[in-house]
Amino acid sequence: MRSVKIVRKTFETQVELELNLDGTGIAAIATGVGFLDHMLTLLAKHGFVDLQMKALGDLQVDSHHTVEDCGIVLGQAIKKALGNKEGIHRYGSCLLPMDEALAQVALDFSGRPFLAWKADIPRVMLGNMEAEMVEEFFRALAMESGLTLHIRVLEGKNTHHIVEAIFKAFARAFADAIASDNRVKGVMSSKGSL
Repeated sequence: MRSVKIVRKTFETQVELELNLDGTGIAAIATGVGFLDHMLTLLAKHGFVDLQMKALGDLQVDSHHTVEDCGIVLGQAIKKALGNKEGIHRYGSCLLPMDEALAQVALDFSGRPFLAWKADIPRVMLGNMEAEMVEEFFRALAMESGLTLHIRVLEGKNTHHIVEAIFKAFARAFADAIASDNRVKGVMSSKGSL
């Protein structure tokens, strides 16, 4: 079983997470940031992972610390659950429509963290979450998991649709990349390690 538990405590937040990469899409999310809860529920469902996450953060300031720390903890959990990455596809990509929005995600569990972000998201509030925090969430996730991550928004007007398309595209690309394949002997690299 590729499953882990992570707890992160700082003066700003406390995040508890359980992740099972071989799940069925079951989610129980309570971060205090309703829109993030919605997006993480979608990520679990469309990524075929089981995810439980609870967070307590300084939301009286804004959503920044809570959202970023949730990305940090999820990234740490993914890295730990994948271990040495033996037997996985390594790469994943998805071009996903959400009504008028169209998002593209390509990723590589290379061990070389990088975020390429080309998404013009309107700077609005999504419930109690600032829309610009979407980029910060994915940056934290990529850095902590050792993921090369490219995110592009090709179309979109409605901010909710744009962000939902990004999360769903990530989830589908993620599911492809972490899929076990008995044709992969060791790791998917000619170097023999990732």
